[in-house]
Amino acid sequence: MTVVQFQSKGATKQPVVPKGGLVAALDIGSTKISCLIAEAVPAKHRTSEAEDKQSLKVLGVGHQLSRGVRAGAIINVDEAERAIRLAVDAAERMAQRTITEIYVNVSGGRPQSRLYTGSVATQGGQVAQRDMDRVLDHSLELLDPGRRAILHLSPLQYHLDDARGIQDAVGLFGETLSLDLGVVTVEGAHLKNLAMAVERAHLSVAGFVVASYAAARAVLADDEKTLGVTVVDMGGATTSFAVFHENHLVMADMVPLGGQHITNDIARGLSTTIAHAERMKTLWGSAIASTIDEREMISVPLLGERGVDTVQQVPKSMLTGIIRPRLEETFELLRDKLGNSGTAQLAGRRLVITGGASQLNGVRDVAAEWLDRQVRMGSPAHVQGMPESAHSPGFAVCAGLLNYALKPDVHYDLPKSKAEQVERARGGYVSRVGRWIADSF
Repeated sequence: MTVVQFQSKGATKQPVVPKGGLVAALDIGSTKISCLIAEAVPAKHRTSEAEDKQSLKVLGVGHQLSRGVRAGAIINVDEAERAIRLAVDAAERMAQRTITEIYVNVSGGRPQSRLYTGSVATQGGQVAQRDMDRVLDHSLELLDPGRRAILHLSPLQYHLDDARGIQDAVGLFGETLSLDLGVVTVEGAHLKNLAMAVERAHLSVAGFVVASYAAARAVLADDEKTLGVTVVDMGGATTSFAVFHENHLVMADMVPLGGQHITNDIARGLSTTIAHAERMKTLWGSAIASTIDEREMISVPLLGERGVDTVQQVPKSMLTGIIRPRLEETFELLRDKLGNSGTAQLAGRRLVITGGASQLNGVRDVAAEWLDRQVRMGSPAHVQGMPESAHSPGFAVCAGLLNYALKPDVHYDLPKSKAEQVERARGGYVSRVGRWIADSF
């Protein structure tokens, strides 16, 4: 997302990572926890821009079976902490470096997107920088996250009287200046639980990034973000998606279905273990039926039985008959959310699917059928030092977090009165944490 560069007293920009500095990404998923450690290095090719560009070199990779996490939320902090420690330790050993802070994805917490539009009258009939500052402050004053936490805040475009889609209005003539402000919020408790699990592993959270936005930073082409595109990140227990238009994130949301639901359906439908159901899905799973599926047989060990006689033979068509309905349900829910959000028109007719569950055969066809869009599969762009095993859709979120760490978004401070109002709505969380620390230690 290219954020409009405002020269406002309310705007602060996170510093770009210095050359040789370490950045780290942690993807806390429901099926696996992944960690990437990289360093910023000078880009090989200079651009026409004055500033010196940097790129990333991956030094360490670690991943671990996820524990204590369900649907992207922490349900057992001890198990989640242990899994995070193991993933980070593997990456640190490979990189031969030690990290202290890390960027973390957010795949749960019920993300919500809203658009706020603030308007002010121009002083003198011509837009000056002070008018830009005033309309930004007025738009920020309109924010009402309640008890939710603001995850992403992006000024999208200006309007000057009847003219829309203006990126820089300074010097233009008009009476009324307006600004569209896109805001993505999540449940505050969800972020606190994620932060607690990470901090118990002796790491600090450098920033939170919604999973679909992180995946988009890794798999999208610049023209796709300009023309309009929807990114779908299919994880183990959630499928999150983000809509981009004119290089801006205009919506982020999720549906509570993922690849693990397909695995569970197979285990229930064929009365087998979850481990074998996952193996069957990986080796033979498909959402597209073929003419030989009725004749091709698959051996399925029965759950709880022992001995060679407890293996049943089922046609491959039964596996397809279990997988496809769940995929159709997932994309039907996604289609309904896109339709109800009012952003379907901005998203154009382009859809990019990524994430571990997207590698199932036939996903692309089912998505094209239900969403009526041109669909392509998205994998992370090549990064120096990245192992071939990590060049897969399953590492898109982690790779995108590294991209975000190298070039974070511009962040904006809420006006003092609004910040105090938000703090009161959250019930004085900081003071409660202080009391908890004092009581515990």
